[in-house]
Amino acid sequence: MFYRPEAGHGLPHNPLNAIVAPRPIGWISTRGQLGDNLAPYSFFNLTAYVPPQVMFASTNAKPDRPGTKDSVAQIAESRVFCVNIADGSMRDQVNASSAALPAGTSEFEAAGIEAAECETIDCPRVKGAAASLECRMTRIIRLAGAHNVMVLGVVTGIHLREDCVVDGRFDLRRHGWLSRLGYKDYTVTSETFEMERP
Repeated sequence: MFYRPEAGHGLPHNPLNAIVAPRPIGWISTRGQLGDNLAPYSFFNLTAYVPPQVMFASTNAKPDRPGTKDSVAQIAESRVFCVNIADGSMRDQVNASSAALPAGTSEFEAAGIEAAECETIDCPRVKGAAASLECRMTRIIRLAGAHNVMVLGVVTGIHLREDCVVDGRFDLRRHGWLSRLGYKDYTVTSETFEMERP
């Protein structure tokens, strides 16, 4: 099968996000003029080591946030955000925080997720997250398409949950890495293996 994206695929569901999978989930927390916000994004990744940098992309808009969503609107105001990494046990909380709530409604409160303050930026983080990356926004880039926006940031502080540091390594095998597959599918990865580069 071959198809051009602009011509359509003819399948019942778009296969694109199932092709590029699994994808890590950046659980993005922000603070803006309307309050605190928390939302998961599966277009997310680490982009550099020194200095450490991350990106995430937002692909929709809300009626009460013209042209974008709460996370991007608040990052444009504050220029900071936090990337929280959830383990498999937090999947229901991650999903609950994806609800399209009115701007100014805290997903922390609505989903019963405990917040804590960041150390290097004025922003909340998920207190129970396996890891949290405090970030200063470096760029917001409009991508092709009506509401596609990429946010880039430099990591200024890192929180690691104590039980996720095993023998000197960040290790989620006990709890599993929560990742997005295609469609409505997710996975919790706990089986790993090592390979040496040639």
